[in-house]
Amino acid sequence: MSHRISRRMFLIGSSVAGLALKSPVLFANPPKTPSSSPITRQIPGTSEAIPAIGMGTWITFNVGGDQQLIAQRTEVLKTFFELGGTVVDSSPMYGSSPDVLGKALDALDAHDRVFSATKIWTGDESETRAEAARSERRWGVDRFDLLQVHNLLGWQGHLETLKQMKAEGEVRYIGITTSHGRRHREFEQIMEREPLDFVQLTYNVLDREAEERLLPLAAERGIGVIVNRPFQGGSLFRRFQSEPLPDWAEEVGARNWAEFFLKFIIAHPAVTCAIPATSQVEHMRENMGALYGILPDSRQRQRMADYVRSL
Repeated sequence: MSHRISRRMFLIGSSVAGLALKSPVLFANPPKTPSSSPITRQIPGTSEAIPAIGMGTWITFNVGGDQQLIAQRTEVLKTFFELGGTVVDSSPMYGSSPDVLGKALDALDAHDRVFSATKIWTGDESETRAEAARSERRWGVDRFDLLQVHNLLGWQGHLETLKQMKAEGEVRYIGITTSHGRRHREFEQIMEREPLDFVQLTYNVLDREAEERLLPLAAERGIGVIVNRPFQGGSLFRRFQSEPLPDWAEEVGARNWAEFFLKFIIAHPAVTCAIPATSQVEHMRENMGALYGILPDSRQRQRMADYVRSL
C-alpha cells in the first residue's frame, strides 16, 4: 500500500515533491548496481550500444533556482547513472531543466557518463547553431551526442544545418521528434527521405499507433527510436496503480507497474531507448529495474496489452 501512495504522491504535483525533500529517506539507502548486465540496444548503422532505459527531464527538472530541489534532482541523476543509465534527453522548451541538468552533471562530475540528447526548438531556421551553442553552455558539454528538431518546428532548415554540423563533427547523431501522436504522416515522409540517425516518438501500452508504420519504417530504414511519454505523462499510474499486476507478471520480468510498462516498450525490436521522467529517487529505481532481467516476447507483449485494456 505504501508503494502505491508514494507513486501517486509524485503525480499530485511539485508541491508534494518539494515536501518529500525534507525526508532523509531519499538519501538513506544508496542504490546498488544489479549484478546482471543492463539491457542495451545498438544504434542502427553503428557499433555503439546504449542502455534501453534513459531519462527525460520534461517538467521534472524544471525547478528554477531552488537549491534544495536542484540537490534532490542531482540525487535522481546520480541514481540513474549508478543503475546503468546514460541517455538523458532535454530541450530548451523545458524551462530551467537544461540549467538544472547542467548543475547536476557538474556536481556529479559526470559529463563523461552521459549520452547527451537535446533538441532545437525555434521557429527561426537560421538559429540552429546558436540554439545548440546555448544548450551546450547550459548543460556544460562541449558537443551533444544527439541533436533533434523538436516537434518538427522549422524542420527543413534545421535539419539541413544539423546534417552539416554532423559532417563537421559538431554533433554525433541527428534526428527529429514528435509527441502525443501528432503529425505522424509528415513524420513518416521525413523518415522516408532524410538521413536520420534517430526519431523520437510517443509509444506505450495504450498509445500504439506507432506500430502501424513508424516503428516498422524505422527498422526498415535503420533509424534508432527513442520513446517519449512511456507512462502517458503519468496517467497510466493514475489509472492502473491501484490495480493488481497480473499473476504472470514475473514471466515478463515485471515486479511493479513501472517495469511492466517499460518492458512492454523496450521489448519491441524497433525501439532503441525509452526515456521516462521522474523527480523521485525511488521512482528512478523502479524505472531502472526495467533495464535488467528478461523481456517479454511478442506473444507476451500482446498479453500485456490485453490485460491493461481489460482493467
